[in-house]
Amino acid sequence: MNSIHFLVSVLFNLYLMVVLLRLWLQLVRADFYNPFSQFVVKATQPIVAPLRRILPSLGSLDTATLVLAILVAMAKVVVLTLMLGGGGFNPLSVFTTSLLIVVKESLSLMFWVLILRAILSWISQGRNPMELVLHQLTEPFLAPIRRIIPPIGGLDLSVLVAIIALQFVQILLQDLLGYYF
Repeated sequence: MNSIHFLVSVLFNLYLMVVLLRLWLQLVRADFYNPFSQFVVKATQPIVAPLRRILPSLGSLDTATLVLAILVAMAKVVVLTLMLGGGGFNPLSVFTTSLLIVVKESLSLMFWVLILRAILSWISQGRNPMELVLHQLTEPFLAPIRRIIPPIGGLDLSVLVAIIALQFVQILLQDLLGYYF
């Protein structure tokens, strides 16, 4: 049963990351003609399009995509609870847990995008579409860090500082929220 629980959890987390990636791409106004961006849009469009008819955007925040992320997290909570033999659901508890899952997966996604950007910067021979999107996603976080800690001898430490800060925030939230995070 643990293997099925793991598989279901991973599948929900992967789709949640794709939804959060779409939200992040929209917030930073990344190039939507990029092949990677097109994949993210096509993977989420069948569900986001009907939600957009109901939920208007608030400025640059696409509320339909945010609601979809929360709904995916809620579905994960409900399915995993049912798999474990859980009975009645407290809607407030499911909603709160879903919000925490979205925050946790957002921080995890940021971490992995920073790691990918660092690895690609070491091995990339030129400009590829994936590297351009990763640059667009992470530059709003890294630029302020670079103003404080400029590159030293050609070595950019901003990614390292951002990863340490993300890990600190995750551990802090885990300490504050305990089991729920």
